[in-house]
Amino acid sequence: MLKRAINSNQSEKRRVIIMGAAGRDFHNFNIYFRDNEKYEVVAFTATQIPDIEDRKYPAELAGSLYPRGIPIYSESELGDLIKAKDVDLVVFAYSDVRHEYVMHKASFVNACGADFMLMGAKNAQIKSIKPVISICAIRTGCGKSQTTRRVIDVLKAMGKKIVVIRHPMPYGNLVKQKLQRFETYEDLDKYNCTIEEREEYEPHINNNNVVYAGVDYEAILREAEKESDIIIWDGGNNDISFYKTDLQITVVDPHRAGHELKYYPGETNLRIADVVVINKIDSANNNDILTVRENIQKLNPKAVVIDAASPISVDKPEIIRGKRVLVIEDGPTLTHGEMKYGAGVVAAQKFRCKELVDPRPFTVGTITETFEKYPEIGLLLPAMGYSAKQIKDLEVTINNTDCDSVIIATPIDLNRIINIDKPTARVRYYLQEIGYPNLQDVLKNFIESLK
Repeated sequence: MLKRAINSNQSEKRRVIIMGAAGRDFHNFNIYFRDNEKYEVVAFTATQIPDIEDRKYPAELAGSLYPRGIPIYSESELGDLIKAKDVDLVVFAYSDVRHEYVMHKASFVNACGADFMLMGAKNAQIKSIKPVISICAIRTGCGKSQTTRRVIDVLKAMGKKIVVIRHPMPYGNLVKQKLQRFETYEDLDKYNCTIEEREEYEPHINNNNVVYAGVDYEAILREAEKESDIIIWDGGNNDISFYKTDLQITVVDPHRAGHELKYYPGETNLRIADVVVINKIDSANNNDILTVRENIQKLNPKAVVIDAASPISVDKPEIIRGKRVLVIEDGPTLTHGEMKYGAGVVAAQKFRCKELVDPRPFTVGTITETFEKYPEIGLLLPAMGYSAKQIKDLEVTINNTDCDSVIIATPIDLNRIINIDKPTARVRYYLQEIGYPNLQDVLKNFIESLK
């Protein structure tokens, strides 16, 4: 062990584990480690997303240096893996976690004897031949998706052809998911999309936008470039863009004031932003809005700041008024996003429901496990659906729940994929800029700068 450590800086590859959640980890490997003779990636670890460990990063994607692929383990095994595999370096590669959480992981890794690494843009971003606009955030659930849709609407009105590239969600067969293109609802079924994937892709399909996603983001970019004037990076969680960016838009959330300074890598997104959108100011506390403004000024005083709201619309308010309702919200926003309420609760309050029904006495299977892992969710039901079993457990939980009606506040109509035996009302939300500057001003200036 000592002999190998002494000589490793000259003659031996550094042995690496990449900590991830089936997204940034694979990207960092593909871009930096895959063909790098100086390193040997001996394992990935996985967390945050159910059932993504105990498989392999396949040889078909791992390259010539890894003819047997790379095993993926649960992050709970990290300490044992460092010792058993004689690991030199651990790379942290997932998002939406507290700074303190990251440093606890770093301390644990160091205590096991390995170095700890966070990769920056220089080694983990790809250059496009087309202009790139990235929409990112300081936390999941800030409103990236509606901001992205608004940006696209403005650009399309200017006559630009837009293609969206979405942050990865490859939770199935990685080889089949290497490069995905979504244009129709049939494409969602073709790739056996999870609920989380559908929540991100379906709104774009509704707006006639082409979306790419998958595992190999250089291959994805080269295909997207063939049919676009401008690439839109639609970020996930609070991760930074996978592409070198010409215009960075970062969304912040005054409902979680102060988080812009406390979460990784959301603070990075705030520091590098050209434009900061303060979303949800119509429903946030004035003191919290002021806190966010002050923090933007401290970290990035040169950024253009846009005020915005996320007004809701409800297709069947009569199903809410005076009723005992079950509220279903976006899953990741409630779980690792730590939001206490979303658009569904706003709709329930606006249309004066009689009661919010607690789903916890009625949960089954993997939905019960979700509440055990994230007890702070409370009275809301997260739209969890990372597998066929979990989608079925969600359906059973909804139908078990003793309520009059169901508010669906996810970006998709759950009735398309599960059978709900109660009346349902859908909540939709949009980005609405308030005053000036606005996104149209910013994007007009950006387009002119390209000439």
